Amino acid sequence: MTRRWLPDYPLDLAGMLAPLRRGRGDPTMRMDAERGVCWRASTTDAGPGTLALRRGADGTVAASAWGPGAELVLDGLPALLGAADDDTGFVAHHPLVEETRRRMPGLRLGASGRVWDVLFPAVLEQKVTGVEARRSWRELCWRYGTRAPGPEGMAKLWVPPTPAAVRAIPDWEWHRAGVDSARRRALLAAATVAHRLERAAELGGTAGRELLRRVPGIGVWTAAEVAQRVWGDPDAVSVGDFHIPSVVGWALVGRPLDDAGMLAVLAPYVPQRQRAVRYVEASGFRRPRFGPRFSAKDYRAI
Repeated sequence: MTRRWLPDYPLDLAGMLAPLRRGRGDPTMRMDAERGVCWRASTTDAGPGTLALRRGADGTVAASAWGPGAELVLDGLPALLGAADDDTGFVAHHPLVEETRRRMPGLRLGASGRVWDVLFPAVLEQKVTGVEARRSWRELCWRYGTRAPGPEGMAKLWVPPTPAAVRAIPDWEWHRAGVDSARRRALLAAATVAHRLERAAELGGTAGRELLRRVPGIGVWTAAEVAQRVWGDPDAVSVGDFHIPSVVGWALVGRPLDDAGMLAVLAPYVPQRQRAVRYVEASGFRRPRFGPRFSAKDYRAI
């Protein structure tokens, strides 16, 4: 199935999809820079679907899709690329935010519309380094996901494990993938009610985040990470993140902040605090480093 769509705003295709990609080795996404194609595999209510996106010289996005979920992933294309995002009323209160907004008019908040595919890797990222979480994500996709549908010669792409597949993973395989007991329990609890959690995308906002937090092991940080990507929540700040408060602090006020301090600085941006954070992240600003990086912990050796 194919579809062509012309956005009425500047679009950075790779930049829009970047928040959904879990590292350069993410088996569910591929960025083919040579051919100018972005590949993404996902689960849907109809089954697995693969989406290939190309940007034409005239700005038109050409989309091709395969699999039982092809129609659904094509229907979600505009929202995925930020068409539903609305920054009305947003005012830049800091020079860095104002400059980044002026320089990057195409920065928008995309909405994948699929809770499970984002919730799974978000739980894996709880309280561990990105290196650990991405390794676990790759290994679980390879072992318990399925090969993505697509044309002959397509780069190897994997559909994330379904909730049913996750519930069937033996305990020792979680350990083999480097996932500790706390994250395993959270994922199993989420997989049990995954069909109900998809309603969070319809609710959106605070209501959607509160629905996710009813699952044991899903806290403020995880709910925000899902909300940002699934329904493009402009106010869902990742409170509890190891890096973001410090980055926001150094970028906007010139000093490190804790969560409370970050929320105080971002208060003027309510109800679009996450949009301000995205501008900070997109600005290219890097906070000063005063010590060694946090060491990764290999749970497979415990």
